[in-house]
Amino acid sequence: MKKISLLAAVLISAGLTSAFAEGKENGPGPTGEQTEGHFRKVILDSDQILKGKLEDTLKDPMELTVAPDGRVFYAERDGVVKMWRPETKKTVVIGELKPFTGLEDGLLGITLDPKFTQNGWIYLYYALPETGTDAKGEKAGTNRLSRFTLTGEVLDLKSEKPMLDVATQREQCCHAGGSLAFDSKGNLYLSTGDNTNPFDSDGYSPSDERKGRSPWDAQKSAANPNDLRGKVLRIHPEPNAGYTIPEGNLFPATARKSFAKSANKKGAESLMRGPVTTNAKSESLTRPEVYVMGCRNPFRISLDKQTGYLYWGEVGPDAAGPSETRGPAGHDEVNQARKAGFFGWPYFVADNKAYFGWDFEAKKQKKQFDPLKPTNYSPNNTGLHDLPPAQPSFIAYPSGTSTRFPVVNDGGGRTAMAGPVYYFDPNLKSEHKLPKEFDHTLFIYEWSRNWIIAVHLDAENKIAKMERFCPKMSFKRPMDMELGPDGCLYLIEWGTAWGNNFDTQIERIEYTP
Repeated sequence: MKKISLLAAVLISAGLTSAFAEGKENGPGPTGEQTEGHFRKVILDSDQILKGKLEDTLKDPMELTVAPDGRVFYAERDGVVKMWRPETKKTVVIGELKPFTGLEDGLLGITLDPKFTQNGWIYLYYALPETGTDAKGEKAGTNRLSRFTLTGEVLDLKSEKPMLDVATQREQCCHAGGSLAFDSKGNLYLSTGDNTNPFDSDGYSPSDERKGRSPWDAQKSAANPNDLRGKVLRIHPEPNAGYTIPEGNLFPATARKSFAKSANKKGAESLMRGPVTTNAKSESLTRPEVYVMGCRNPFRISLDKQTGYLYWGEVGPDAAGPSETRGPAGHDEVNQARKAGFFGWPYFVADNKAYFGWDFEAKKQKKQFDPLKPTNYSPNNTGLHDLPPAQPSFIAYPSGTSTRFPVVNDGGGRTAMAGPVYYFDPNLKSEHKLPKEFDHTLFIYEWSRNWIIAVHLDAENKIAKMERFCPKMSFKRPMDMELGPDGCLYLIEWGTAWGNNFDTQIERIEYTP
């Protein structure tokens, strides 16, 4: 029998790897329960044992995307972009950026152009490495959406076409968002977090309006119509790497359309310098890229290609219970946007449960916010004061027991994420596609509670029923989920700990009749 190191033996006994136990020098090796009934995981990539030592070769993968030919692309937070080839069953590094990785930033999002097979275009969302100062002299940075071209197995970094810049503060964490997705009309969606420190608000609404406290005030971003943070943005990329604004976004688009086209020659830095001055006051105080506003941390988004509805998981605040002076307990949400709208943060949570305003200096309660007529008079708001009516959540649950959605109950924290909507196609020639019983089903998943739930939708796209998907199968902090062209689910398992895991996996979930 082959001798193994003490470290490998400990890891095997702890269930952290089975690659060595199977006699493989170079995994991938699955962890946890990998099969249930007719379903099984196929591990595409995982941390490897190299020269008898387990190495963290799969480092903090954030998002994945699947090409029509079955290639799987995924982005790691430290800037590495990888590609898995189905014919070789091997992973190669295709490119490496050097993003800022402090706070919660890094390389956060990846998706492929709808015509990727013809043009090789890949979109990445990442934090530029430079940290400067803003007009107030505070540390600031930029998160950038760019288009790159893949040539063979190389991501040509010189091909970068900057498209959209999101200005951020780097004084404090948290909430960067960063998910990317296309709809069936070729519109590109980008989620951005509120870029706000939540820890001095006792788990309630972070709306600190004191001088010098803008990093603690989500009104500067999520509730600011003139800011790109705390939003889901929707643009239509153009071949020259500029963009236009699709019809139906939340705010007027006329001025920004022409600006986006003309600014392409000068690059994204010019493009995102600030709002266009127009004769219409409302246009000068809004950003027409905004599709959804009032988001805290819309970490994973998904588009139903048939209905055009947007789904996202909203990672909510920490308050364990309601307060008579502050407002409701924290909830995580899964949201459905059938059209553009304001989804409430930081004034409302769940089904429009309203917070009270709070005087952070005097520690006194102020007026309760009105979901029908929300207003933002924070000194940190650079946009319109009068906001659209707040929209309620699709699914919401607290830290404790949920009576409305009991299937989500599993204790622990809350980190809601929204995956794809599946439609069964009897003409799709795939041996392992999801079965007909999951036709018209939204898949949601939980990074903290380690489950996947199938949300069966009715003819009106409301909830028909919710059930655990493969409840006996192991899902160690599912991080991203996509549907492949084969009708299978593709998944990132982040691994056991917060980061630097040795049990991270990229996988495909197959069904065999």
